[in-house]
Amino acid sequence: MIKQIEDISQFNGYDLTDIYTVRILSLLNAYGCKYPFARFYRQVNDDGTVTAILSVLDKDITISFAENADRDELSRFVSVIGFDSVLCDETLEIDGCYECGIVMKTDKSIEIPCNCTEIDEYPHLFDLYNFIDYGEINFDSWYVDISHRIRHGAAKAFTLNMDEEIISSAIFSSIYKKNAILTGVQTKPEFRKMGYGSALVSAMCCDFNGTVYLMRENGRNESFYKKLGFENIGKWRIYK
Repeated sequence: MIKQIEDISQFNGYDLTDIYTVRILSLLNAYGCKYPFARFYRQVNDDGTVTAILSVLDKDITISFAENADRDELSRFVSVIGFDSVLCDETLEIDGCYECGIVMKTDKSIEIPCNCTEIDEYPHLFDLYNFIDYGEINFDSWYVDISHRIRHGAAKAFTLNMDEEIISSAIFSSIYKKNAILTGVQTKPEFRKMGYGSALVSAMCCDFNGTVYLMRENGRNESFYKKLGFENIGKWRIYK
């Protein structure tokens, strides 16, 4: 059975920690259960065990589920409530087209020094938005969400600057306890293959001193992240 929760304590007993759980619990810490655009659900089996947790931010859904989850019920549920996107492990099948890729993870801190640059832990978000290619996502909606998360300790943005100009960026877009999700890694074209992106990600992971997850596309950036201590641990899907 899937029901909307009214308090974070209703997720108690769900012990699985993966990239999807981190995203869901980070959102819950940032928004709580009081906003109609941010809703959270749990799936419970007959003996009361929580087998899956879900977040619905606007119409973007994230699902984390245990091995004993009722996957057919999860698939039916998201189809009934409707969605713009569903992020989940590849083993959950939902009707519709999807993109897929690799989940990576690191518990290590590999320090890579970088000279002649400075790391800004509080970059201007307008400058960061213009630096990262967000495609069709407009600034206002992106700014409202990311600034809210940052204020509540559920996200943190970083840039690597040279002569007061951004040359590389990265974001912990979800933070929950000692877990984080790395996104927005980008380096200005003329500064690529010089170690700046590696230095920024390295500094972030060393400073965080926890477990960092990321999602990458198939066939892209594997060697870059493996040099920083990341390992492939699974596959993600985004249904649209």
